[in-house]
Amino acid sequence: MSELRKDPIVGRWVIISTERGKRPADFIHRERLKPSKLGHLCPFCEGNEDKTPPEIYALRNPDTRPNSPGWQVRVVANKFPALRLGGDLGRREVGMFDMMNGIGAHEVIIESPDHGKTLTDFDLPHLKKVLSVYKERSLDLKKNQRLKYILLFKNYGQDAGASLEHSHSQLIATSIIPKRIKEKLQGAKRYFDYKQRCIFCDIIHQEIDYGVRIIGVSHDFVAIAPFAARFPFEVWILPRRHSPDFDRSSNEELRGLGKILRSILRRLSRVLNNPSYNFVLHVAPSRSPRRGYWQTIDKDYHWHLEIMPRIVKTGGFEWGTGFYINPTPPEETATYLRELQE
Repeated sequence: MSELRKDPIVGRWVIISTERGKRPADFIHRERLKPSKLGHLCPFCEGNEDKTPPEIYALRNPDTRPNSPGWQVRVVANKFPALRLGGDLGRREVGMFDMMNGIGAHEVIIESPDHGKTLTDFDLPHLKKVLSVYKERSLDLKKNQRLKYILLFKNYGQDAGASLEHSHSQLIATSIIPKRIKEKLQGAKRYFDYKQRCIFCDIIHQEIDYGVRIIGVSHDFVAIAPFAARFPFEVWILPRRHSPDFDRSSNEELRGLGKILRSILRRLSRVLNNPSYNFVLHVAPSRSPRRGYWQTIDKDYHWHLEIMPRIVKTGGFEWGTGFYINPTPPEETATYLRELQE
């Protein structure tokens, strides 16, 4: 019989449709994604630096100049940004509606000069460099008090919304806290007000004790199939040390995150034949002092990374109700991935 499961953080209900029970092979409907050999036409490839906006930040080989070859990880403004830093917020009313200018930042992190490599191909030192660039860009943008939230995310594959195949991720900083982030923040605060504990820490401890949804555990991180997973093979990676901010991670923690992230992505690639996926880094918002802002966020929120393979389509029922239908129980997801060798 199908089950209704409630996400303990945001209160969202999910239908785990065990009667539809789908296994990994049921989601493979196309050829394995392979990078093309058109790197000479790709604006993100080394040697094509003049085809992107000027670099904002880069990890470079010694004695190389900005906007020239010799970089290892490179950050540029998105050529078609959703938001821009220039101007003022310009809050205003239009009758009963509210508007403001699209103030923010939209950056692209080009993860490697090699057109044919993805995160699963990087060695751990290079993957740690990519994560360190995430951290540096987050810390830098937090200096701008107009920016309230910084979202780091990756779209891999056409089904996940990637417009270029060269491995990259993106950062969008907004002048408001997005609604879905507020839902998580408010859910975490409610739990903390009631129990004086972090809900994410409690999830980590319970999942380690139960074991059935654990995919991997390291000294610093745990990877789980969440209890109320919205999508087949959804995976969360959480730090075992409580922290609301990814950008407080130590170098050792960045190395640990790189190791478990690469392991999970390699397992998903093997079991689902290299699927398109999105991953999203959920962090606490910038905490510039302002009236009415709660004071417990350092204690009640816990950053984490969510990986969502794009192997099912969202239909009218999901859009109309806010429910998700997941045909693969998270316990089965955990078993498949836990037992699979990298």
